[in-house]
Amino acid sequence: MYDPAQLRTFLAVSRTLSFTRAARRLGLRQSTVSQHVRRLEDATGRPLFNRDTHSVELTEDGEAMLGFARRILEVHEQATAFFTGTRVRGRLRFGASEDFVLTRLPEILEGFRHAHPEVDLELTVELSGTLHEQLAAGKLDLVLAKRRPQDPRGEPVWHDRLVWIGARRLRLDPGRPVPLIVYPPPGITRALAFRALERQGRPWHVVCTSGSLNGLIAAARAGLGVMAHARGLVPPGLVPVPERAGLPELGGVDFVLVHGRHRPSAQHAADALAAAVLAGGEGLHHR
Repeated sequence: MYDPAQLRTFLAVSRTLSFTRAARRLGLRQSTVSQHVRRLEDATGRPLFNRDTHSVELTEDGEAMLGFARRILEVHEQATAFFTGTRVRGRLRFGASEDFVLTRLPEILEGFRHAHPEVDLELTVELSGTLHEQLAAGKLDLVLAKRRPQDPRGEPVWHDRLVWIGARRLRLDPGRPVPLIVYPPPGITRALAFRALERQGRPWHVVCTSGSLNGLIAAARAGLGVMAHARGLVPPGLVPVPERAGLPELGGVDFVLVHGRHRPSAQHAADALAAAVLAGGEGLHHR
């Protein structure tokens, strides 16, 4: 009922929110992209995008189709590999940021290992900034992490808003510097938190630094201070700081998949894992 080529085109448009950019990414004509989307909408019997000359947005049915499309394509690729006798194999060095420690990423990786038993998966959990550095140095093949500011690379997994979080009982004294709980350099949220407070002219001081998310959570649960964190990944036992505390807006953050360019032998395994992450993307965060 649903053509895989049309589903891939639909996902490209949903990620870029542009028929032109989707066509460029897929190597297709824009008219072909429009045709694929129109035929998919005909197959579903519902509009998947609201579009005019200035913007493209997913409809509610389009949002629902995202999860279906990812799962259909993942199963399609697994079936193709099984019946053609092609097996994804080799060593894959995958980096995931600390943000995903408490999510369903382990389940996604377990499913990937089951589907591709001949892949030797090597997992590195680090700060997003560190993972980007290791990828650039050729030490990783695929990274799931926050996008660095002004860095256009990466396939979007989802967009989120950064918020200040802390213990429910925490009360900030407006007359004292903001107590911060942060990752060490080159933590991306660390830099964004410092910049937001500096723009507001709000004094601050670091009360805890840890390269481990669990370490930061422990400090926050103890009421030592506040930390900047993705709204969809707020750990149990912590809550967003109320607006009345007067803390500055932190803006948004993109979580992306970025492929390395140094080991072509890992490309097939990296593509397969990227498809699995995108298919299970909704399980990586909660609202």
